[in-house]
Amino acid sequence: MDLSVVPDLTLRGQDDPHDRALGVRPPTVGQLAARIGDLAGRPAEWWRLVGFDTAGPLHIELDDQVWLTTWPPGHGGTVHGQVSTLIAGELAVVTIAECGVTERPLRANRIRVHGGPHALTNPGPAFAVSLHAGAPTPSGRPST
Repeated sequence: MDLSVVPDLTLRGQDDPHDRALGVRPPTVGQLAARIGDLAGRPAEWWRLVGFDTAGPLHIELDDQVWLTTWPPGHGGTVHGQVSTLIAGELAVVTIAECGVTERPLRANRIRVHGGPHALTNPGPAFAVSLHAGAPTPSGRPST
């Protein structure tokens, strides 16, 4: 019996035996969705950070890949996150296609996975609050 082809079971659970660099992988969409769902269920950790500005959406960084956005009534913008959820208020996803413009409402407390950048608008009469993940905090409006 040739035992030279049997893997070395003593290496199980150790770092790469060939000394290759092990890089940190970005979180998967599923991991981002789980993070957003977990944060949405624990508002005591972030609600004190919420700010309201009638001039436009306000982005509040929670960590390097998760942020909160407050949307004044009638305002909208592009979001670069892969995953989002509506916490309070009304938001709609705006899609522009050859056949016209459509607005599809987001449902509160449901995790939404987006294929990439997407436009959101607040059609309601009050502020909306949403959580997003998947890209660095948006620029253009200061974080608090």
